[in-house]
Amino acid sequence: MSVVVPFLVLLVVGAIAAYHRMRLAWWAALTASALVASWLLGANGAATFVAGLIVAAVALPLLIPQFRKARITTPLLHFYTKILPPLSDTERTALEAGTVGFEGELFSGKPDWDKLLSLPKPQLTAEEQAFLDGPCDALCRMTNDWDITHVRADLPPELWEFCKTHKFFGLNIPKEYGGLGFSALMNHKVIQKLASISTVLSSTVGVPNSLGPAELLMHYGTEEQKRDYLPRLADGREVPCFALTGPFAGSDATSIPDYGIVCMGEWNGANVLGFRLTLNKRYITLAPVATLIGVAFRMYDPDGLLGDKRDIGISLALVPRDTPGLDIGRRHFPLNSPTPKSALG
Repeated sequence: MSVVVPFLVLLVVGAIAAYHRMRLAWWAALTASALVASWLLGANGAATFVAGLIVAAVALPLLIPQFRKARITTPLLHFYTKILPPLSDTERTALEAGTVGFEGELFSGKPDWDKLLSLPKPQLTAEEQAFLDGPCDALCRMTNDWDITHVRADLPPELWEFCKTHKFFGLNIPKEYGGLGFSALMNHKVIQKLASISTVLSSTVGVPNSLGPAELLMHYGTEEQKRDYLPRLADGREVPCFALTGPFAGSDATSIPDYGIVCMGEWNGANVLGFRLTLNKRYITLAPVATLIGVAFRMYDPDGLLGDKRDIGISLALVPRDTPGLDIGRRHFPLNSPTPKSALG
């Protein structure tokens, strides 16, 4: 038999073992048995011996716990930790925030579908259904996607006014702060319905309810900040955008080169603690029409004004559009979409 046969046996048994997620010991035993069987059936002895050495070279070091930990796992962990950038406090908080739902089952590779089927079906409240059947349907009837996409390259004034009047930008803002206090399911239903009529309209409504500063303010803002910003975000007096991506950094926040330096300076006639921002952003949805810019950046405190840490980590600043030094560039037209996007810096 061909010298190739033992190596084919090695590959086939390995593929079967991987598919069935077998333990390493089972893989080694099955592979050894298959190689012996192929040799007895006439496979090339030298090739079988080499294939057996490959199995032994992989299996033996990994099947001896003391050797594996001392010679393989620990050195690899040390190497890996050296090449990884250090986690800041904000990055660690983000990684450790929240809980895991059924998506944890999916990432395990063997999801328990009965667990998914046992979850209660989410339902809209009567108020949410009324909004979906009322203002949301009315907004869809008002929308002319051809006019938006090919004539204006923007929403007409009456659509902007309707969205603000009916608080489409405050779907998830609590009622106590002037929003509608709707659920995540309702947010999904509204965006789904609007997207069936106009992707530009759905993006315009979607950004303030997802990437806008409102969500971050609700979780991390002070009560004073919530009372100040959230009502104005809910009724459209403030139109937000979220400036994350740049010319050399996409949605990975850890790669952004934009930075802020903590310092003392004069503001409105008083000497206050703040920071100076250096930023260059691109493709920021709603930036051309936004009045409140959420800017992601990395904060440094070289003089220790906030404490002992010099690299504080990724943070977010809410910057009014008319802030001196903030320049919002020409409107982009990416992928032939008139959704308002532009650069800022």
